[in-house]
Amino acid sequence: MTRTSDRIRRFRLTVAGLAAATVVAAGCTLPAFAPRADTEVEAAAPGTGATWRPCPEVPDEVVGRSAPDIRYECARVQVPRDWAGGAGAGETFEIALLRARSTKQRDRIGSLLVNPGGPGGSGVDTAVYLSFGEQFGGLPDSIMERFDIVGFDPRGVARSSPVECIPDADLDAAFGYDPDPESQQSFDDFVALNRRIGQGCGDRYGDQLPLYGTEQAARDMDAIRAAVGDEKLTYLGYSYGTLLGATYAQLFPQRVRALVLDGAVDPRQGLIAGSESQARGFERAFDNFTRWCATNPARCPVAPDARAAVTSAIDKANASPVRSADGREATAGWVFYAIVSSLYSEPGWQQLAQAIDRLNEGNPDDVFRLADNYTGRDENGRYSNLFDANLAVNCADEDERPDLARIRQLQSQWRGQYPLFGAPLAAGLVSCTEWPGGSDPYPTGSADGAPPILVVGTTGDPATPYEQTPALADMLGVGRVLTWEGEGHTAYPQTACITEAVDAYLVDLTVPAEGKRCPAR
Repeated sequence: MTRTSDRIRRFRLTVAGLAAATVVAAGCTLPAFAPRADTEVEAAAPGTGATWRPCPEVPDEVVGRSAPDIRYECARVQVPRDWAGGAGAGETFEIALLRARSTKQRDRIGSLLVNPGGPGGSGVDTAVYLSFGEQFGGLPDSIMERFDIVGFDPRGVARSSPVECIPDADLDAAFGYDPDPESQQSFDDFVALNRRIGQGCGDRYGDQLPLYGTEQAARDMDAIRAAVGDEKLTYLGYSYGTLLGATYAQLFPQRVRALVLDGAVDPRQGLIAGSESQARGFERAFDNFTRWCATNPARCPVAPDARAAVTSAIDKANASPVRSADGREATAGWVFYAIVSSLYSEPGWQQLAQAIDRLNEGNPDDVFRLADNYTGRDENGRYSNLFDANLAVNCADEDERPDLARIRQLQSQWRGQYPLFGAPLAAGLVSCTEWPGGSDPYPTGSADGAPPILVVGTTGDPATPYEQTPALADMLGVGRVLTWEGEGHTAYPQTACITEAVDAYLVDLTVPAEGKRCPAR
């Protein structure tokens, strides 16, 4: 493992327009072992403390990576379905928690609540990963010895009253679809796929769908803070997790101790502006990959013109997809998602070059490996509920839903501006246009009364482009920017400079100097 976690960021692409992306972390997959059945851990009633129990069925892969001093415990807390007392009045969701605690803990500060992003990512699994230790890309000992690491699956995600309404076959169809449905017939079929997915989820959840939005989940975070016994919240949020943290800070500024928001999302961007920002960010990251290829031909078998090689691979896949030994076809969609997944970390660049080279030789296995790591598709063709939850949260958050004519206009416009990623991201806007139910947008104001909040950005970040980092800090009014001049999505704890600054903030509340920048290596 070479990355800190399978960070997740909503990515508005042609996964029926779904907006999530699992960071591919050089093939790293998080083990999932915390209980999934509601009966395994009794849920604490709203307003009461969490009752911790040993997590059952800890697999060998966790035991082998965990330090011998780490103990894992699981709990559940009940929260109101609707904190405003509307559609879900009187009903509750159950939120799954995992606590990783070191037996070497000294001078305990409290809990460090963590969320990996998405929306749709499991904070429970991420807490496990972050507890593995520095040699596996986890948190430094200096943090593990001062905090309990507490991960939570937000409402609708994984173990927390999960949203489950998209059939595996529809996800296969969506991921494999032409990422740029240019002809009217292709676009119409793409819309029909989105409409079918939306109708299925609407039939199952009806007027409950807006309850999965970010503001509701941020209020759940305050219930978690109370349940673990912390007077104030200490939080580490990645990618979409920065939006959760920013929302919390606006709702509960007096209850903030320290927030680290890494891979910042600008909450003031609407659906269209956010999608264009990502198109620009991924195009920039792809340019960085092509320059690396040109200067590292020994490691890049598609050099010297990597852009031409990748574009050609997509075109060939549209015309005549390569078939794997099990009969699965590497369509343009699967090739495209292999590209997307590889851009989340610099080590993925060589993997992409090799995958495209082997695809040209008639072997699509590496393309499928990269794409499946992104989508969470297992060897049996099954998916988790990551994308069900992702779509439910994203569309609950959005009150901007462009009509199909506007989407077609943007598709054509962005195709010219961002050749590889523009049209797919424009087409991805269809997902919320065809999504049923209303919206419940999160607040976009300042966090007056909160202490300084650390906002971390990476200059080469494709999924949450760096420009969003100062924007989020400015919106909060108490944000302090920390910059990593590196590649990939999220920064902590990847270099000594970033790690030292974040650790000092989390432990001692020492805020980095204004404008602090850390070199790539």
